[in-house]
Amino acid sequence: MKKILVTGAAGGIGTRMRQMLPSIYPDIRWSDIRKPDDLKAGEEFVAADLADLDQVEAAVKGCEAIVHFGGFSVEGSWETILAANIIGCRNMYEAAYRHGVKRVIFASSNHAVGFYKRTEKIGVDVTVRPDSRYGVSKAFGEAMGALYADKHGLRVTCLRIGNFGDAPIDVRRLSIWLKPEDLVQLVRIGLEHPDIHFEIFYGASDNAAAWWDNSNAHKFGYSPTGRAEDFRAQAEEAQKKLPADPVGDLLQGGTYPSDEYDADKRAR
Repeated sequence: MKKILVTGAAGGIGTRMRQMLPSIYPDIRWSDIRKPDDLKAGEEFVAADLADLDQVEAAVKGCEAIVHFGGFSVEGSWETILAANIIGCRNMYEAAYRHGVKRVIFASSNHAVGFYKRTEKIGVDVTVRPDSRYGVSKAFGEAMGALYADKHGLRVTCLRIGNFGDAPIDVRRLSIWLKPEDLVQLVRIGLEHPDIHFEIFYGASDNAAAWWDNSNAHKFGYSPTGRAEDFRAQAEEAQKKLPADPVGDLLQGGTYPSDEYDADKRAR
């Protein structure tokens, strides 16, 4: 890759990727709505509001690939999600198309399928069941990726990221944990594998309690090194301090599907 644009540079994942990706890809342009406080000398940065197509085009111009971690990273109001994650996502794909970008990696989320039960094991071919407005925006981003791949020939990889961090912090995370080094591996597959057209992978490490069948990622050479079971004792101890959630404790999305939930009351 000649030059890669990575959005969301000031976010949690973006900040970690600024520590890990430059040793692999020396020519990276970073972008976010605001400049990261810890931006290093020599790091190329372009500020861009994703909801403004002109600003997104300025950030994308001259790049061969985009790793899109940008947007609003948690549940929010409809107005917030619409601007950052839906209009912003469309702008990113459209700017990629207009400027001849070859590959896009879209940071989707487990919340695009968060209403599946924890007793179910699902693959990437299931019907999306978003658990929030945030989850809807991620399902939208996957659909847009498929459109731009099939209609315009972009090579698109969507990563349904679980819980990114150095260790799973509760029992739910034992099933969805993603080690930072494993995310880097998935990014590299999306940027480099010759057979990518449009693919969805789960962003998860080697988790014995996994709810997801990630065989599609393994088909492309993914071999995660993180093992959630190594942290089970700590996660179970932390779980004891959390309140019970009659809805979220049954569903893969956790607190996201239980937030604002009133289906039981409306069904009476």
